[in-house]
Amino acid sequence: MALRGLAGSGPSSRGPLEEAVAPAEERETPAMVAAGAAREDDDEDDGRGRGLLRWDGFSAWLHCVCVVGFDLELGQAVEVIYPQHSKLTDKEKTNICYLSFPDSNSGCLGDTQFCFRFRQSSGRRVSLHCLLDQFDKDLPVYLKKDPAYFYGYVYFRQIRDKSLKRGYFQKSLVLISKLPYIHFFHTVLKQIAPEYFEKSEPYLEAACNDVDRWPAPVPGKTLYLPITGVVMKVRIPTCHDKPGTTQIAQLTQQADTHISVILPTVHEVDLFRCFCPVFFHSQMLWELVLLGEPLVVMAPSPSESSETVLALVNCISPLKYFSDFRPYFTIHDSEFKEYTTRTQAPPSVILGVTNPFFAKTLQHWPHIIRIGDLKPAGEIPKQVKVKKLKNLKTLDSKPGVYTSYKPYLSRDDEIIKQLQKGVQQKRPSEAQSVILRRYFLELTQSFIIPLERYVASLMPLQKSISPWKSPPQLRQFIPEEFMKTLEKAGPQLTSRIKGDWIGLYRHFLKSPNFDGWFKTRRKEMTQKLEALHLEALCEEDLLLWTQKHTEVETVDLVLKLKNKLLQADREHLPVKPDTVGKLRTHIDAIISALPEDLQGILLKTGMT
Repeated sequence: MALRGLAGSGPSSRGPLEEAVAPAEERETPAMVAAGAAREDDDEDDGRGRGLLRWDGFSAWLHCVCVVGFDLELGQAVEVIYPQHSKLTDKEKTNICYLSFPDSNSGCLGDTQFCFRFRQSSGRRVSLHCLLDQFDKDLPVYLKKDPAYFYGYVYFRQIRDKSLKRGYFQKSLVLISKLPYIHFFHTVLKQIAPEYFEKSEPYLEAACNDVDRWPAPVPGKTLYLPITGVVMKVRIPTCHDKPGTTQIAQLTQQADTHISVILPTVHEVDLFRCFCPVFFHSQMLWELVLLGEPLVVMAPSPSESSETVLALVNCISPLKYFSDFRPYFTIHDSEFKEYTTRTQAPPSVILGVTNPFFAKTLQHWPHIIRIGDLKPAGEIPKQVKVKKLKNLKTLDSKPGVYTSYKPYLSRDDEIIKQLQKGVQQKRPSEAQSVILRRYFLELTQSFIIPLERYVASLMPLQKSISPWKSPPQLRQFIPEEFMKTLEKAGPQLTSRIKGDWIGLYRHFLKSPNFDGWFKTRRKEMTQKLEALHLEALCEEDLLLWTQKHTEVETVDLVLKLKNKLLQADREHLPVKPDTVGKLRTHIDAIISALPEDLQGILLKTGMT
């Protein structure tokens, strides 16, 4: 493996906001920074009026684009990184190199698309003011970016070429991004990769310039994204969307005649196609993912591997899968030793692998899914029993689920009959996926509603919020108290599925997914309490209060109110639209009533 060409030259593509807060030792030479951050010339400006620096528009969608080739002497090599000033650490480049090519045993001839995910190097400073942060708050929790990880979206081409020593042309075009928009970026690659392989660097530069002119990835807005002569119409979901619905506007207006591609989703995969090889075990796999159990997907190619891992992570939506997952994992991965060691229990992670070596290396893992080639979803395999782990010797083993896990819930035969009927009637895979996705959604909602209801009861009553005291604390989550609520308000109210729901909850409460979910809910509820406290303050006659208190107490109140304003802005507190304005008016009125010397000091302190 080697790195060459433009790899590693120039400063970070994190954009000026991030570059400004990066530690000095992480920056490149000042001359290069200046070149990378230069404003576009007036004739290049697209008239958006966003006031952004060159490549800030690009950075909102992508970190960089890499071209990975195969050198007979050096092995996999990063040939191009674009924009040229993009920054990747040596460890990140190494991971990208190895993850961008299928294992040699996969035999992927022609064009192959897949996805991988890798850890961001620990030395990299993450800016709190990153362009993406302002959009993150409106995203569903499962689409929020993880600051510790990058996604790599790959278009790999391998074709016979007698003019080359190796006899094959092998190259990957890779999009590196923080955004988990799998379907969207695969669609982008389908558009630009085939032409890039024909036209090379100038074409790639033109495509990147198109991306830099895109509007920001704002959730809830219908976006029109032109790239290399094609216009894509997409809508990024918001946390306010009803789960399970697609809100993309259809082609109804004449103004839409220039649209080439409409994407009904930015992130979903073909769920039915992915679950088809292990169809009868779908509900058990839902349990394993929900509980954060260690899972390995052994597949014949990175395409099947990555699609299946992403389908598994997606099956507990709208819950977020909080553990690590690797759609495509290789023996060269920087976490290989960490994840394959036998000195400790396997970690809570889902790995997608293709190398036969893993059949031996991961033999001690408790749950292994072996899938064959993913065919168009026209067949459902014959019913197969869960297989014993000791029977899994190699990747040549028969497809199936190898585990000793006993599901907590009884299998729902209704969904199996419904989808089998769909296969017999030649129902399209997209329609089958809609049915399966709705089934998983209802199952997840039935499971999570009792938890939501109990957690909501931990919220203090609104009448206990006093403007003159700190906001009250949430009550503690007590597992046994929650379990008692299940007798009258458990999942039996919304689900027909029988089984040991109590056992499933007990196991879930010890899982990383519960920990992540509860931390998120607790943060949201704490912010709601802060917002209610802010609103209570606004309803008080603060000027009257200051007349009954000393100057020192009044100054202290002003400083506290200013801190509240800063907190509301920094944490995006869910306050009513006019609350912040009211508070500013209160602050100004209080300051105006103070002596001039104090007014001058307080006006300089913080922002009003």
